[in-house]
Amino acid sequence: MTQGFIEFPQIDPILVSIGPISVRWYGLMYLFGFMFAIWLANRRADKPNSGWTKEQVSDLLFAGFLGVVVGGRVGYVLFYHFDLFLDDPLYLFKVWTGGMSFHGGLIGVISAMAWYGYKHNRTFFSVADFVAPLVPFGLGLGRVGNFMNDELWGRVTDVSWGVLFPSGGYLPRHPSQLYEAFLEGVILFFILNIFIRKSRPAGAVSGLFLIGYGSFRFIVEYFREPDEHLGLFGDFISMGQILSSPMVILGVMMMIWAYRTDNHAKKNKG
Repeated sequence: MTQGFIEFPQIDPILVSIGPISVRWYGLMYLFGFMFAIWLANRRADKPNSGWTKEQVSDLLFAGFLGVVVGGRVGYVLFYHFDLFLDDPLYLFKVWTGGMSFHGGLIGVISAMAWYGYKHNRTFFSVADFVAPLVPFGLGLGRVGNFMNDELWGRVTDVSWGVLFPSGGYLPRHPSQLYEAFLEGVILFFILNIFIRKSRPAGAVSGLFLIGYGSFRFIVEYFREPDEHLGLFGDFISMGQILSSPMVILGVMMMIWAYRTDNHAKKNKG
């Protein structure tokens, strides 16, 4: 059964430990993603007429980082492991065990962007359109972290690149974490950052992000092992697909609204 497949590399999830403090690869992936977002945001802020300063970028990304961490953890516990939370409410704070939900993190980031826009007298979409192209790279690194943690692996398969995950029973499985890293991290990053090379109406960039992420996540869920503890969701449609479908619909609506509003404004000016 193991011949012809890829053995999962023996990766220690802990990079280094100093006393009771441990540095984990999973956490480092998020840190690297955040550092890249800071670099890219500052690079965009330095461009003429960007409308942003480095100080504003720093405040925005700090708020966004808090939104990702808090929203991602709360979303993971509520959407996927609410039973564990009921048994042990402190499970919510055991972030070192792994477990972050993108959809929960998205809610957290949206809340942070709304707060930032209100505080600094900016429209929500001006903030969201600036942030959206910064996100995919970090998403991709987060999925690499899932792979290194030997978690969230895919369904059993007979493809030659099937990986024998220890926690997956040493059965050949789709490396769905890496599929997501490529689609949500690399492909979506290039789509969005090419899209913003031209001026776009407010809401179009963030709308495209929702469409791209929701579509890619929906596709990858067919290769990802369903969540058995979620009952019928895992048999017919996954929780990830249930949460991603509204994103695609909302993203399409946002782009239609953005371009219609922009065209209407141009006609009135003409």
